[in-house]
Amino acid sequence: MKLRPLGDRVVIKKIEAEETTKSGIVLPGSAKEKPQMAEVIAIGPDVNKDDKVVLNVGDKVIFSKYAGNEVKIDGEEYTILNLNDILAVVE
Repeated sequence: MKLRPLGDRVVIKKIEAEETTKSGIVLPGSAKEKPQMAEVIAIGPDVNKDDKVVLNVGDKVIFSKYAGNEVKIDGEEYTILNLNDILAVVE
């Protein structure tokens, strides 16, 4: 199954944070923060309006902590959010 977002929506896949600290301490599942960095999987038709390229598939982005709707398709977890919920593109 393939996701095709509508309007100015973006589909992202979260990049999981490391499970150990720099000093080697292993974090239990309940102590980990929700990841805020993700890879863009798909973009809606209104994202790159007026020939202004805002995002491309494959870009790494930072997004608002509690933004979007989480969905699970074919065993993979994705988040669908508005373009306005993306804070920055990581280069």
